[in-house]
Amino acid sequence: QVQLVESGGGLVQAGGSLRLSCAASGGTFNTYIMAWFRQAPGKEREFVAAISRSGTTHYEDSVKGRFAISRDNAKNTIYLQMNSLKSDDTAVYYCAGGTTAPNDYWGQGTQVTVSS
Repeated sequence: QVQLVESGGGLVQAGGSLRLSCAASGGTFNTYIMAWFRQAPGKEREFVAAISRSGTTHYEDSVKGRFAISRDNAKNTIYLQMNSLKSDDTAVYYCAGGTTAPNDYWGQGTQVTVSS
């Protein structure tokens, strides 16, 4: 059974940076498309960024140029480097993965709070 565990969330001031990590276990990590989603209070969960098996990346428009997704297949881990954080980035961030789309497996989420 695949498990995804996020870490790295916390409280940061606007303009600051955080790096989220998501460690996978129990599956064949290098075959998965991986992604980050987020859900703010009172809002639906939304896509943030994805990375393919080969390392191609995709971003939601509002985070382009500020966030960077990466993966380390040797460590079965993906990362989300978040820079120039804004109060609108406040949300629970979820890691997800899958073989045809990044929605087969989900982590428990990590809270990111940006204070203005």
